[in-house]
Amino acid sequence: MPEKIDYDAKIPNNVHLADDRRLQRALEGWQPKFMNWWGEMGPTLETEGVYLRTAVSVGRDGWAHFDHVNVPDYRWGIFLAEREPDRRIAFGEHAGEPVWQQVPGEYRADLQRLIVIQGDTEPASVEQQRLLGLTAPSLYDLRNLFQVNVEEGRHLWAMVYLLHAYFGREGRDEAEGLLLRNSGSPDAPRILGAFNEETADWLAFYMFTYFTDRDGKYQLGTLKESSFDPLSRTCEFMLKEEAHHMMVGTTGVDRVVQRSAELIREHDTYDIASHGGIPLDIIQRYLNFHYAVSLDLFGSETSTNAANYYTAGLKGRWQETRRKDDHKLTEDSRLLERPRDDGTWTSEEMQAILLLNLDLRDEYRADCQTGVNRWNKILADAGIDFRFALPHPGFNREVGINSGHHITPDGSIVDEATWEAARHKWLPTAEDLTFVRSLMHPVYERGKIASWVAPPRQGINGKPFDYEYVYLT
Repeated sequence: MPEKIDYDAKIPNNVHLADDRRLQRALEGWQPKFMNWWGEMGPTLETEGVYLRTAVSVGRDGWAHFDHVNVPDYRWGIFLAEREPDRRIAFGEHAGEPVWQQVPGEYRADLQRLIVIQGDTEPASVEQQRLLGLTAPSLYDLRNLFQVNVEEGRHLWAMVYLLHAYFGREGRDEAEGLLLRNSGSPDAPRILGAFNEETADWLAFYMFTYFTDRDGKYQLGTLKESSFDPLSRTCEFMLKEEAHHMMVGTTGVDRVVQRSAELIREHDTYDIASHGGIPLDIIQRYLNFHYAVSLDLFGSETSTNAANYYTAGLKGRWQETRRKDDHKLTEDSRLLERPRDDGTWTSEEMQAILLLNLDLRDEYRADCQTGVNRWNKILADAGIDFRFALPHPGFNREVGINSGHHITPDGSIVDEATWEAARHKWLPTAEDLTFVRSLMHPVYERGKIASWVAPPRQGINGKPFDYEYVYLT
């Protein structure tokens, strides 16, 4: 498998697409449909060039090229990480056997379903963010939005390739369906709830790229462990691109908090709305919402499907090969906290293999806490007493054992009336959303930035903040 990507091909790839004419023709037939979808559901703001990175190699060093690109001309393609010689299955009942280069018949339906669900999230986020360019706070931010969008489009290509190459007619039909569903559509919505939520302002975008794209990191991390080697290698390369998306979220929230802290100190008040800043309690409510919605993406805490995927070798744990156990989990157990109708919590010991979604969610929660620590350090360094916090995992949940219960951010179980009476303290209100959107005025002048967010500490690829990252029409 060559490391370099063939950019002379109509569809850039490193999977020898030219050697499989039937597959090549099928994907070239799908390509115009993708471009139609991009034209209809992709970014609304038209540009004449955006300073984008494009993958040119799958190796560890020098894998991306930066240049101004007309976004519809971006070279979407199919890129798999290099094949690991003699790779072996690391977990489940097939542990120790060679990984699969083709789909085993008994796991065909499950593997196809996993790929379709992952593939459905990629175009969904583009659809959710399509209007954000109209209110970008700077050219730097506008560039980052487009970078996230084009790479989500490429991740769609990654999943579509697998469907076309390994799943026959059913796979081709599923690839068509990935373009027919749309985020928030009443008739054909995206599969997962978080990807039907509106991303209507830039604070929501930063929270989405911090929390929801971070969920994507962990989901891709479990698929990277898959015994189906083409899926594993696809996800390994996707994770390289996903890291930038989370950086956009992490530093985006950093910059909002930094600016709010500056305004609090300047005016000696937490009530900075009248001074053009986003109050810290509104940021906390956005955090609560996006974190809770993202937790739902992990599914129910108890899952026989996840257990079966693990046993079969389809989907592993986060950093599976670093775990110090037997990688089968048939004898392991752990405790699950459940809410009770009497307002108390109880613990139940269960087989660890039934709690794999909870295991992954725990890894995610610890990772999310690092961002909260960053944001709190900004406040502490500014001499501000306010502190952000992740809400309890049971807060505002629609999926799993906590759905149907009214759990406060501190983990108290209350009745519906009590919860609803305090809802405005915990989740963004209509007034919050209206206020934040009132700040969303575009700033397209080179080197300038909106008043509610601080500039970044450094630009992209060594360029300064005042670089002309986007050529507008």
